[in-house]
Amino acid sequence: MQYVKFKNGITPMQKIPSPKKNRYIFIFFIFSFHHLFAQEPSTNDLKKLSIEELMGIEVTSVSKRPEKLSTAASAIQVITQEDIRQSGAISVPEALRLAPNLQVAQVNSSQWAISARGFNNVLANKLLVLIDGRTVYTPLYAGVYWDVQNLVLEDIERIEVISGPGGTLWGANAVNGVINIITKNAKNTNGFFAEGATGSKLRSMESLRYGGKIADNFHFRVYGTAFKRGSTTLQDSMTSAHDAWSILQGGMRLDWTPTIKDAVSLQLNDYSGHPDPDGGSPVIAKGKNVVGNWNHTISEKSDFQVKLFGSQTFRDFNNGFAEKLNTYDLEWQQRFHYRSRHEIIWGAGYRYLNHSVTNLELFGFSPATKQLNLFSGFIQDEISLLQNQIKLTIGSKVEHYTYTGYQYQPNARLTFIPNMHHTFWTAVSRAIKLPARIDEEFAISIAPGVPLIQGSTNMKAEKVIAYELGWRLQPHEKISLSLSSFYNVYDDIRSAEPGSNPGGIPITFGNGVKGKTYGAELAFLLPVTDYWKLRGGYTFLKKNLVVKNGSADLNQASAESNDPKHQFLLQSAMTLPGNFEFGVVARYVRQLPKPKVESYVGVDIRVSWKVVSAIELSLVAQNLGSGNHTEFNDSSHPPRLVEQSVYGKLIVRYDKLHNFSRK
Repeated sequence: MQYVKFKNGITPMQKIPSPKKNRYIFIFFIFSFHHLFAQEPSTNDLKKLSIEELMGIEVTSVSKRPEKLSTAASAIQVITQEDIRQSGAISVPEALRLAPNLQVAQVNSSQWAISARGFNNVLANKLLVLIDGRTVYTPLYAGVYWDVQNLVLEDIERIEVISGPGGTLWGANAVNGVINIITKNAKNTNGFFAEGATGSKLRSMESLRYGGKIADNFHFRVYGTAFKRGSTTLQDSMTSAHDAWSILQGGMRLDWTPTIKDAVSLQLNDYSGHPDPDGGSPVIAKGKNVVGNWNHTISEKSDFQVKLFGSQTFRDFNNGFAEKLNTYDLEWQQRFHYRSRHEIIWGAGYRYLNHSVTNLELFGFSPATKQLNLFSGFIQDEISLLQNQIKLTIGSKVEHYTYTGYQYQPNARLTFIPNMHHTFWTAVSRAIKLPARIDEEFAISIAPGVPLIQGSTNMKAEKVIAYELGWRLQPHEKISLSLSSFYNVYDDIRSAEPGSNPGGIPITFGNGVKGKTYGAELAFLLPVTDYWKLRGGYTFLKKNLVVKNGSADLNQASAESNDPKHQFLLQSAMTLPGNFEFGVVARYVRQLPKPKVESYVGVDIRVSWKVVSAIELSLVAQNLGSGNHTEFNDSSHPPRLVEQSVYGKLIVRYDKLHNFSRK
């Protein structure tokens, strides 16, 4: 699509609102303080796991059930809590940089372009993102507002990143991948946690969390977190972009196991943010959400899950335009074995979205308020053959959406596990990206009744047929490698079609672009010694998009993405004598073609010292290597520089495992 400047030069869909600057005070009512000194130790200290145990980590995003990472038939990478901690990341997008199969670029202080296997953009819309099963999605442009996806990073158990379609199980918009952020069970966050940090660009960051138990089978945690990041600069390295970003968030989680066969969880989160990508025009971003989940085990071979979530978000763009979204989602799924060879998972879901906007005279959506309904059902059968050495997985998801009617997303996978050292897999999948409100109902006019750009009620769902081939292996007990390749065929990608009036107006959105991408992804895990671990990967991407016959796309198939051909990631984590740790994250990103952004090398270095078991000090330097550099140009702002920075952090943990004695 074309990027259209409006008022202060920013495309309204890209400008993310923020409230007026205020001071906030966190107030925590700590229940039963004596529990602070009688907590169970955490079970999530992954840095102590061997390579065999690391490869035995269970993931759930590939088949919606727990399975070993080493045998998962997908291009999936796992970012553990230890990976995040040792990297020095301070936000969810920074943590996602640790996935070698993602393209992650910082645009300005608060905005990020994040995708997998291409089509990266500030408005990227082919990647499904979930936080504890809650879809973070806006129907405005079918993407993610990364500036409000905030968490206490200490509470993340792992991040599962699938590159490749996931539509059969996860549904629409899982075209090029799925990011599934999974936080810790409240049972594993007992005790007190506090952190504070400040530095040259990270102006301040504070988090408080307390967890305990109401009964032996009933645990809770409450938390609050806030941070403020300073402004980026323009290309002259001296002029501030005035795009400082801050956010405040708090919430709680309850985990209850009333019986050995049942597990119930409830989460509440509330946030208020201050992103300002335009610079000097703060607007409002706030919201709240609740997630409930019930898992019931029927037998060793059968279980079901019920998930319900609701969310409310509000954004005031500080120019008269605002949007409000209420989302309600209910999902049910069941897993069971049929005879001896079949493991079947099936389910159904319903999502209701009520999206409303406050329009401007020459800019807005018609109608201003839209109710969107998404009905879905899926079934998948995993068939075990040849004494479980071969597994054939077939399934499909069917969805009915307000804009597109019925859509189907089938998938077939074949897995071959000849021995414990090798897993070979191949897959053919179809996935779709649903039209957004901007595609169907948006309009910019040059005068009342004279549209310049407008949506089309004939928009189709964008489609991909993906062919994948992968190999996961352990050539040595201390080495893990994963190699995947892909060939994707896309159709009905969004285009900007000129009108028949003089000047080619109105410009109308269409489905006039098609194309192909292919590439490969390599990931590795190498514990060099018991005290030194290396992990990382390399991705290669080639893309060829063309205008379809009958289309006159004004962008010539170039507006949907800007992707590097090569990128490389290496993370090194060392435990040193004297309770010191030394971590390095190095990444190389090849130049982006259009708009052109030069290649760069980014290096983050973290040094930490555990003063006593409960207290940790760390010093982190970020974006070394190429120095101040641009990572992405969104075409509607002057390019911003991501600058070198440094910050210091103090962490206090107190439970049975962490106390004020030296270890």
